[in-house]
Amino acid sequence: MEILKVENLTKVYGKGSTKVVALDHVSFSVEKGEFVAIVGASGSGKSTLLHLIGGVDRPTSGKVWIDGKDIFCFDDDKLAIFRRRQVGLIYQFYNLIPILNVEENITLPLSLDNREVDKEKLEEMLKLLGLDERKNHLPNELSGGQQQRTSIGRALITNPTIILADEPTGNLDSKASDEIVSLLQKSNKELKQTIIMITHNMEIAKIADRIIKLEDGKIVQEA
Repeated sequence: MEILKVENLTKVYGKGSTKVVALDHVSFSVEKGEFVAIVGASGSGKSTLLHLIGGVDRPTSGKVWIDGKDIFCFDDDKLAIFRRRQVGLIYQFYNLIPILNVEENITLPLSLDNREVDKEKLEEMLKLLGLDERKNHLPNELSGGQQQRTSIGRALITNPTIILADEPTGNLDSKASDEIVSLLQKSNKELKQTIIMITHNMEIAKIADRIIKLEDGKIVQEA
């Protein structure tokens, strides 16, 4: 079942002599439960692509369908709600709220949506993340790996249609990176979570079901 469809996605910045084509008519689709890695050098357009798929930015032209919905038909308010409910975002630098503890950071998307927290599911999530003994700690009391695991929990807690991970190991040492990669694999295999991951690390990319390579805003290889 096709869960994501990207069609002729293009993003252009500037005009005339300052014009930069960050993304150039990119098209591909992702099946439900698939793990896809998007790779490329700095400036290849991979982060731009991820931000457009997640509705964080709007394209110059082209379409993105998530679970059959054309996300750019939504106005900004409806798109923000859709993103919060259906798209889990994992960033390189965690983006945790410093005054909220682990449990509060993980459940933040539910709080913003005025939704009840399923305590049993939360406890299972904390155990899966290895954070059950850290749930009352603030971000500055955690290691980098623990902070990233918290951000993964925040992305998973709403049971989103798709997870978008932007260089999730880019700010971590090798041990913590291995832990995060293992956790993403477990989320994909055990929770059947659809994941699209941006990475410059080909060794990490190899864990994915499929690798899409970008150069100069275009797909140059897919395997």
